[in-house]
Amino acid sequence: MTVKPSFDKIFMDLATDLAQRSHCVKAQVGAVLVKDTRIISIGYNGPPAGTHNCDEEWPETGCPRDSKNSCSLALHAEENAILYAVKNGASLDGSTLYITLSPCLPCARIIYSSGVKRVFYLNSYAEYKGLASDEGVDFLNKFGVEASKFIG
Repeated sequence: MTVKPSFDKIFMDLATDLAQRSHCVKAQVGAVLVKDTRIISIGYNGPPAGTHNCDEEWPETGCPRDSKNSCSLALHAEENAILYAVKNGASLDGSTLYITLSPCLPCARIIYSSGVKRVFYLNSYAEYKGLASDEGVDFLNKFGVEASKFIG
């Protein structure tokens, strides 16, 4: 009998594949929103649709940076997934988010406010940015959203 992959693994693999769609020169991040083992929405990081493709306009340096040395134009992968779901009338209450990079604090606030109840992440935003802790993960766990590193 063949061992079937778990839904968690399937959804994290999809988030990893989606990250490859990103036009960001600095980092590629993918996200999958799921409810009751059904995909609600997907997303990856990058500027809003129809505006820029950083790898085409600024292939050497990426887009202009903001005061925190982050991309000044892009939406984060989880923002794109949540915005698309909301735009199309999907309820996120009780949903699960699979993301390749743990959420930053501003994204964590959006995740919490949207009704997502579980977050699985592959890599640490704090490690990527050289921060002391994953503030977004800490925020989510403090306020009842189960956020944990994905162990495949």
